[in-house]
Amino acid sequence: MTVNGVLRLGEVALRVLDLDKTLTHYTDYIGLSEVMRDKDGQAYLKAWDEHDHHSIVLRETNEAGIDYFAFKVLDDETLTALEKRVAAAGVPVERIDAGVYPKSGRRIQFQIPSGHTMQLYAEKEQNGNTIPTTNPEVLPDPAVVKGMAPTRTDHVLLYGPNIPETAKFLIDALGFELTEQIIDDESGTQVSAFLACSNKAHDIAFVSHPEPGKLHHVSFNLPSVQDIYHAGDIIGKYRISTDIGPTRHGITRGATIYFFDPSGNRNEVFAGGYIRYPDMPVLTWMTSNLGSAIFYVDQELNENFLGVVT
Repeated sequence: MTVNGVLRLGEVALRVLDLDKTLTHYTDYIGLSEVMRDKDGQAYLKAWDEHDHHSIVLRETNEAGIDYFAFKVLDDETLTALEKRVAAAGVPVERIDAGVYPKSGRRIQFQIPSGHTMQLYAEKEQNGNTIPTTNPEVLPDPAVVKGMAPTRTDHVLLYGPNIPETAKFLIDALGFELTEQIIDDESGTQVSAFLACSNKAHDIAFVSHPEPGKLHHVSFNLPSVQDIYHAGDIIGKYRISTDIGPTRHGITRGATIYFFDPSGNRNEVFAGGYIRYPDMPVLTWMTSNLGSAIFYVDQELNENFLGVVT
């Protein structure tokens, strides 16, 4: 499929309690590269195969969680068109001038029904992936391959209220497609929605939760299931707080490990998952089969996974 509107998750801004300790986690253990600090002391990081300047922003504060997430769109014309569609959906839009966010062009910002702050932008400085674009190699420079060595920041899963309204907004205003959903057996209500703007199994997901604007996890892509086991070795070696895994999802079919950064924000490393095309049907799971949907091998959920959010 041709991606010609919203392209991908481009940036996630996390709140952390101790920046230095958290940077060790994201750089040495996960394997991101720190590319800059701004005047306010925020740290900007990227995975090795991302061409854009950064995809993760860390801000030290007294409460962990997510400040905002941002998707990159095709071009400035697309950004203008999407601004009109967001406004037409009755959602107030804030315009942000180019340069307010480092290395970035102009942005629009708005709050989605789940209570999260979302941004869209078309331009960000590209600093490459250490591989030339003419006669490229298949591996980056050794200096940037460290830790779990993810290729990209892949997706976020967010907790908040109004899941059906949130999914409808992303579909109608921004052109996302619903790929999978969880439906409550008793009420018939959609309690979770997995959405894609590409041919991945999902680029963002939402789960019903009474508190708005909560983060369940930010996920980093690994090339293979073998890399998932390597990530598990690193988690074990450095005694990183673990939630669950290695295991496999029923939803998306991806291999996974969940663990926590030093501030309590949940991370995931994810590999695999199916390729989706627009003519594929929406896959539906019922809450009575939730164990298999989330952890297909174990077929059981732990309370931490369901309840711990930041």
